[in-house]
Amino acid sequence: MARIDPTARVADTARLADDVDVGPFCVIGPQVELTAGVRLVSHVSIEGVTRVGEGTVVHPFATLGGAPQSTGYRGEPTTLTIGSRCTIREGVTMSTGTVSGGGKTVVGDRGFFMAYCHVGHDCHVGDDVILANNVLLAGHTVVGDHVFMSGASATHQFTHIGTGAMISGLTGLRGDVIPFAIAVGPSARLNGINIVGMRRRKYTNESIRTARESYKLLFSGRGTLTDRIDEVESRFGRDPAAVQIVAFARSPRGKRPLCHPGGSDEE
Repeated sequence: MARIDPTARVADTARLADDVDVGPFCVIGPQVELTAGVRLVSHVSIEGVTRVGEGTVVHPFATLGGAPQSTGYRGEPTTLTIGSRCTIREGVTMSTGTVSGGGKTVVGDRGFFMAYCHVGHDCHVGDDVILANNVLLAGHTVVGDHVFMSGASATHQFTHIGTGAMISGLTGLRGDVIPFAIAVGPSARLNGINIVGMRRRKYTNESIRTARESYKLLFSGRGTLTDRIDEVESRFGRDPAAVQIVAFARSPRGKRPLCHPGGSDEE
């Protein structure tokens, strides 16, 4: 049977696994599901149609599943799904989706969300993502696996961040960041490849060299952006890192241009 502190308030229709631990002064809404091994330390609020994955730990004053901060929201039953074995620290907020944005906010497995982060409505966050303190994801942001965002960085709505990218502290993203790149600055520009991150994830030296060459060709080569993408694929198309860079650059990501070494390019 779930362990529920007597000061907590859990709605009768909330679904709690037998080994869930609900600490003091938590509030759990009627459409919330807490799966096996979830632990709420204290003073946590979970509302809306929200599912928290196995083994996730939520720290004080986090608010999960709150209504989206969107002027178009009219109370529809949209959802928030949080993956397994995440760590959600103090004051983190994660909103449910909006009907116009697909109705779902999704957070992957093993995420580490440091104090006072915000995951906005309709965001899709991958696995093994780290958001440092005060990172702000605007609505509809898509974050790939293994992304690291440093403190007080933020995204514009509809921004896409490729797998393995690193976003430096105090960076403001207005454009999409290709996989494995580093973005820097209040009006973000790219600053090379996240070599340390690639090594930690066991990419070979050859793949790291290929990622660097793909980056140079993509942003410093001749011709249009489409021409440069084609050339990267032609030269490096069998390398796993290059495959991800090409796929990202070609994909119909949405409303944002690619972020370049000089900033965001409207090409």
